[in-house]
Amino acid sequence: MKSFLNEDFLLETETAKRLYHEYAAALPIIDYHCHLPPDQIADDINFDNLTKVWLLGDHYKWRAMRANGIGEAYITGNKTDFEKFEKWAATVPYTLRNPLYHWTHLELQRYFNIHELLSPATARKIFDECSEKLQSPEYSVRNLIKKMNVEVVCTTDDPADDLAHHHKIKKDGYGVKVLPAFRPDKAMEADNTKSLNIYINRLEEVAGLKINSFDMYLDVLKRRHNFFAASGCSISDHGLEHLYAESCTESEIKAIFTKIRTEQVLFSEDVMKFKSAMLYYFSVWDHEKDWVQQFHLGALRNNNTRALKEAGPDTGYDSIGDFQQGRALSKFLNKLQAENKLTKTILYNLNPSDNEMMATMAGNFNNGSIAGKMQFGSAWWFLDQKDGMTKQLNTISNMGLLSRMVGMLTDSRSFMSFPRHEYFRRILCNLFGNDIENGELPNDITWTGKIIQDICYYNAKRYFDFDKIK
Repeated sequence: MKSFLNEDFLLETETAKRLYHEYAAALPIIDYHCHLPPDQIADDINFDNLTKVWLLGDHYKWRAMRANGIGEAYITGNKTDFEKFEKWAATVPYTLRNPLYHWTHLELQRYFNIHELLSPATARKIFDECSEKLQSPEYSVRNLIKKMNVEVVCTTDDPADDLAHHHKIKKDGYGVKVLPAFRPDKAMEADNTKSLNIYINRLEEVAGLKINSFDMYLDVLKRRHNFFAASGCSISDHGLEHLYAESCTESEIKAIFTKIRTEQVLFSEDVMKFKSAMLYYFSVWDHEKDWVQQFHLGALRNNNTRALKEAGPDTGYDSIGDFQQGRALSKFLNKLQAENKLTKTILYNLNPSDNEMMATMAGNFNNGSIAGKMQFGSAWWFLDQKDGMTKQLNTISNMGLLSRMVGMLTDSRSFMSFPRHEYFRRILCNLFGNDIENGELPNDITWTGKIIQDICYYNAKRYFDFDKIK
């Protein structure tokens, strides 16, 4: 019987162990999509205690605590940090077979060298030991990132952001590249014209220009896109239920924008046409600059309206959606391809029933210009666990070229999430190792090791080409 979370964790064969330890383990991390707050990196803060760095904002843990009967006062409420941590420690033993059990103890090991299991009996000791370490200079935010051998971090940033924190990080000469990503979701949210108008007014203030027409709106957003590019950005990202690809004329979209600015009621087809037009322009600009565009598709958000009102968005009340994805996705990508305006693209899928569709759809639009130009991105959100990762990796293997995949990302708001790259690498090496020992792949460790290294690091390094960003 293997001991829990030992050096060969998730590695079932001797070949898998060799692939991981000799080829994957020591590689740097390129985390090309996350939600880390750049202000905390710029200020190089130290967190007060383990709750602040580990529980604050982590909706994965919050969902588990609620499922375990923990009241909201101990989750997003006003209980003390240690009281909240105690409730998390009481929940952890009940997370057996949930990925949180793996992640929790992997993070305790990798960041704090703590090998005890977290439980009510060990809560006080672990909280005090970790909190004391977090006060030391070596546990500042920048050093937490360096501790995990991270080479690049791409945050997620609104077009209206001044990127001052990114500029400070660069000016300080921090050894890790911290780059912005252009996330214009708020600029196309015509479902709520009141909120959209507030956002447009904010853009007016940032740009110092009056936005009184659709042409002016595009002009201001294009200026922001240019500003992001000048600030080291080469990635965009969109979080959508599904792609939008409704046909509309120039006069129609201008009339819809006028309705938005005059706070008239929009019909559902108006909303769809506006979103489709905005998404098209964003993609064209990405192509002009040779950016990578990312689409996170399939989340059904804010299901619990009472909780949304009390706790706000991104607090653990989202789920997998069952949207129809294929036809609009095909139409959207095909329009860009027909106009020769389709840039490098990553599709992330949240509903596992759509895995094969997403992988084959990506394959429709490769054109031989770039290896792996169209990517079926790594298992996302509810799927970034052992079973979800394995299914996603097998889908790419069956429908495309796993060897050209650009690897894992954290997609996290937590500075403690970088061991998810290790988790992914172990699962990947185990798949290849098992196939070799089963005689399904040749026992060519040198070539297989190269493929492993490409997936874990070198493919992303070539695909995103962050080295060109000075």
